[in-house]
Amino acid sequence: MDILLHIFIIILTILGLWGGAVWVVDSATHIAKKLGVSELIIGLTVVAIATSLPEFAVTVSAALRGRSAISLGNVVGSNIFNLGFILGLVTLFGSIPISRKLLTRDGFLLLGIGILLLIFFWDHQLSLVEGLLLVATLIIYLIILYLQKESIDEEVPAGNFRWFDIPKLIVGVAVIILSANYLVDAATTIARHFHVSEWLIGITIVAAGTSMPEFATSMVALNKGRHGISIGNLIGSDIFNMLGVLGTASIMRPLQITFSEYFGLTLLAISYLILLIMMRTGWKISKAEGILLLAIAVIRWSIDFIF
Repeated sequence: MDILLHIFIIILTILGLWGGAVWVVDSATHIAKKLGVSELIIGLTVVAIATSLPEFAVTVSAALRGRSAISLGNVVGSNIFNLGFILGLVTLFGSIPISRKLLTRDGFLLLGIGILLLIFFWDHQLSLVEGLLLVATLIIYLIILYLQKESIDEEVPAGNFRWFDIPKLIVGVAVIILSANYLVDAATTIARHFHVSEWLIGITIVAAGTSMPEFATSMVALNKGRHGISIGNLIGSDIFNMLGVLGTASIMRPLQITFSEYFGLTLLAISYLILLIMMRTGWKISKAEGILLLAIAVIRWSIDFIF
């Protein structure tokens, strides 16, 4: 009965993460529109950061409690979910066009961060100094995006800024943080009860739950023909997860990992390389490539279950 209660808590907290993120995304995009930037930049920055708040809240909360496996598993699992399941599903409804700048600036940065994390985690931990370097890299990236501010050559999200967007943003963040704390507690309890590793819980249930905002946002953006927000949201979220989320978590408390978890990071970096190749072929991600991304994501999760 106690386990059923914790499962119910996980369901409620995932709904809380999703609902809070929807509020944050709505208010954040209205603010971004007021600033007059292109939808790709909105997707890579404001929307990506907003939809990554669940991962941020869960990962930092888990790190502060010494749950490194859930922290890292959540980030790796969310990134697999974003660029495997979500992007794969999105392409089933239509090919995603890729701009040269998205590949050369953002795509290569994504691969570079994946390789950098392999170097940092070589000693099976992410230290305070390494965390600071990750956060500094994120700040530099955001500054570059701001300096390269693109003109509005695409339609920006619908809706105008209203005064209540600010309190709506604050309440949304509060709901996300509260939900994240209860989600970590419930997931840890279930893992212990069924003798399942916290890494596996983090990379599957918690990761899928915290990625729901990205899924909802990308599907809505695609439905409205806003490909820039759809692909920008997913790539930007992965960049923010690895630089901002892991960086902040390790600043709070150094993250420790095992060999199997390092192997998971290696596979993630390889999947980024495959994604870059897909982005370059024909300057789009086709339906066939989307199906391949789905298959790779399923194989990745299967490997984690085996090991």
